[in-house]
Amino acid sequence: MNRTSDTTFDADSLLDSCDPAVFDIETTADGPEGSLPLTEKMLLEEPSGNLFGLTQSAGMGWKAAELGRKEFLILGTQGGIRAPDGTPIALGYHTGHWEIGLLMQAAAEEMKTLGFIPFAGFCSDPCDGRTQGTAGMMDSLAYRNDAATIFRRLIRSLPTRKGVLGVATCDKGHPAMMIALASMRDLPVGLVPGGVTLPPKQGEDAGLVQTIGARYSHGLITLQEAADAGCRACATPGGGCQFLGTAATSQVVGEGFGLSLPHSALAPSGQPVWKDMARRAARSLGALDERGITAKDIVTEGAVRNAMVVHAAFGGSTNLLLHIPAVAHAAGIERPTVNDWSEINRQVPRLVSVLPNGPVPHPTVRVFLAGGVPEVMLYLRDLGLLNLECLTATGEPLGKMLDWWAGSERRTRFRQLLQERDGVDPDEVIMSPDRAEQNGLTSTVTFPIGNLAPEGSVIKSTAIDPSVVGDDGVYRKVGPARVFTTEKAAIAAIKSQENDAIKAGDVLVLICRGPMGAGMEETYQIASALEHIPWGKEVAIVTDARFSGVSTGACIGHVGPEALAGGPIGKVLDGDLIQIIIDRNKLEGRIDLVGHGENQFGVEEGAKELECRPPRPDLAPDPDLPEDTRLWAALQRVSGGTWGGCVFDVDAVVEAMRET
Repeated sequence: MNRTSDTTFDADSLLDSCDPAVFDIETTADGPEGSLPLTEKMLLEEPSGNLFGLTQSAGMGWKAAELGRKEFLILGTQGGIRAPDGTPIALGYHTGHWEIGLLMQAAAEEMKTLGFIPFAGFCSDPCDGRTQGTAGMMDSLAYRNDAATIFRRLIRSLPTRKGVLGVATCDKGHPAMMIALASMRDLPVGLVPGGVTLPPKQGEDAGLVQTIGARYSHGLITLQEAADAGCRACATPGGGCQFLGTAATSQVVGEGFGLSLPHSALAPSGQPVWKDMARRAARSLGALDERGITAKDIVTEGAVRNAMVVHAAFGGSTNLLLHIPAVAHAAGIERPTVNDWSEINRQVPRLVSVLPNGPVPHPTVRVFLAGGVPEVMLYLRDLGLLNLECLTATGEPLGKMLDWWAGSERRTRFRQLLQERDGVDPDEVIMSPDRAEQNGLTSTVTFPIGNLAPEGSVIKSTAIDPSVVGDDGVYRKVGPARVFTTEKAAIAAIKSQENDAIKAGDVLVLICRGPMGAGMEETYQIASALEHIPWGKEVAIVTDARFSGVSTGACIGHVGPEALAGGPIGKVLDGDLIQIIIDRNKLEGRIDLVGHGENQFGVEEGAKELECRPPRPDLAPDPDLPEDTRLWAALQRVSGGTWGGCVFDVDAVVEAMRET
């Protein structure tokens, strides 16, 4: 254990202290002043819990005479312990939840000003970046369901609340909050996104910096360069990452659902515009309550489709293919299918140039200044792709909000700021459909099938390196399989300088990493390492795991069935020839076994070969897979699995239990 030279832990200091103040103890107190605003009717009709709740509130110091006012609950994902001056007393897991408490405070103060009584509850969240390549990643996706459950239980445990305001930022906390809010169908709800951190003036973004190990192993950077880049990547202490990964995409989608106020996603954390958003969200929740507008009025079938359309237009993270269906399920709405996703992505052009997809790697704060979600929606409205009757967090229909945005001073001022501060034309960040096409922006996702993925798979096809895509917009590859059952072994082969190293032309097949094997871990360290190694674009990845929102390259994930569920991907051998065809224009694709070694054959013969083969003998769940995650994997599998959003469908689970 590392400790400073003057640190001692002797038994006496652990058993007792020398501070005489510890014996200064009182055994009674006067208690709060005043009287509870009780009526005879309350005493006769109210449940004892409501009456005792008033006692508890008075005990915490709220003025007794004011306890009859409306109560609203603020839920947040705050992590760490932050001193008033911003210095850390105890670190959080990530910058995304580090400053969340300031937003909650701003919202609570506004509620007090409005004459409401704010309550606050907390359920923090992990960092997918911190757990990359570790056993902690096996808890990541499962945690989303846990957090949503905790949020729901916290809401129900305050029976007197009139509405709920959620404050969240990152990969699992924000989707969990959306799920929880959508499930509170008869309550007014609102969502405050936690914003983004700024990029360093000199240095690397938080996505690129996660590749320092791989780049160093290949001599692409020095030890000092790695150390310097790693220190500066998060240039400000709060907010989600600077790229359009899962955290930023979730914020965008939350606004697409109508749960967040217009032009709230991707605001710079800690700045006045960010706090102002929280105060306005508090007012909007009160307005929704006055008008009787609840979650079921906002999260509708039209809102789900709007969220999917916005996701496609931004070129967002493939992880939202798991989260949007989960929100729909929570709202009691039919979950979108692969066909729904395919249809939308064929209709909707990608309009945003942003990290990691580009073509210009603008950080997310520039997207906010360029107009964010409402600016993109103006183009989508012109294309007839939005349901304009859907209600927003303001209580007003989306069409009315877009009319306001189009002529607002806010829009004009922020777009001017982007030009003045960074010298960037906002129309080069959020583009018109014509300009986007001229700049080579392609649609977001494709869902390849084939004899290796009979239930489908997903690739962010817009993120394939253009240099390996044909002039016809089709990515074609046939290469030998290199099969790994652990991420650790795969990343070691990428970093290796020996004969076992991954080589240009290989197809890296990573199995046993789906829900049943490893909690459907996120394998960003593999994708990012290949992205930033010169020959990495010549390697494709096929896996039953998932990818980070910042992943780029020919990365095919969500392969179904997963290896441990009997999927043919669990029969692939080293040296098998894997054919990949991804049409980025038609959004069609295939992954097929087409040979072994020098023997090449067709797709149909490959299917017959897979049928005859036994599963690999090394198929097994990760030995470190937590029991909690095993239970999650089993429950979500009978609830619709990956393509159903990895939810818990209680009716389906109960029916499955009856059948056994």
